[in-house]
Amino acid sequence: MWIIKPICIAFSIYSKIPVPQFEWKDKEMKYMLCFFPWIGVVIGIMTVGWGYLCGQFEIGNLCYSLVGTAIPLVITGGFHIDGYMDTMDAFHSYQEKEKKLEILKDPHLGAFSVIMLVLYYLIYIGMYSEISDIKLLAMVGMGFVISRALSGISVVTFQSAKKEGLLYLFADRAHEKVVKTTLYLQLLVSSLMILWLSVRVGILVLILAGGSFIYYMNRSYKEIGGITGDTAGFFVTICELMVIVAVAIGGRHL
Repeated sequence: MWIIKPICIAFSIYSKIPVPQFEWKDKEMKYMLCFFPWIGVVIGIMTVGWGYLCGQFEIGNLCYSLVGTAIPLVITGGFHIDGYMDTMDAFHSYQEKEKKLEILKDPHLGAFSVIMLVLYYLIYIGMYSEISDIKLLAMVGMGFVISRALSGISVVTFQSAKKEGLLYLFADRAHEKVVKTTLYLQLLVSSLMILWLSVRVGILVLILAGGSFIYYMNRSYKEIGGITGDTAGFFVTICELMVIVAVAIGGRHL
């Protein structure tokens, strides 16, 4: 079936999960972004599964938190973290738009990317350690789907900062109507599942996830005149951080 090809292409680009390799033809690339959130489904299942095992075998909180934090990195190979780090270097350079775009393409790491990465994971691990209920962990798992659905929507909706690169290629070849419809549907389903697990915490999760989406759009337009593959990866990581912050705080106080 032809649908297998865009699924495999999506997994080969956005994850380290072994899949058959196919040539990137226009027909498959039209629908590839439809399956981007499926990587989030896999991460979510692994996250909940790890939490269940920790509960069954009484694994300590430090191991639980560190391995749980590592699961998205292992599955994606750090694909989005790379974009986050490049974006942090560019945004904190305080240079002109053209210089920031050059920094985004530069393979070398700057001090700001390292500093912000350490800060990111200090917060993430701290929040993760506060989540012990399996239902709350399932909400974190759904956050991996939401972040990717929103990121995919941005690719086919927002203005590209440059007329080259993977993001421009994906946006240019995507079947906009089908991709948007599919991603919005996946966003709706995952949002409803979060609300079903807990209305109060779910509302907080959706508010912070939506806020991170607006922040991503405004900051990208302000800094570089649009989005790039790196800023899209930056958004995925920021959105996931906001989700786990919302779940950790909401699970304790709501």
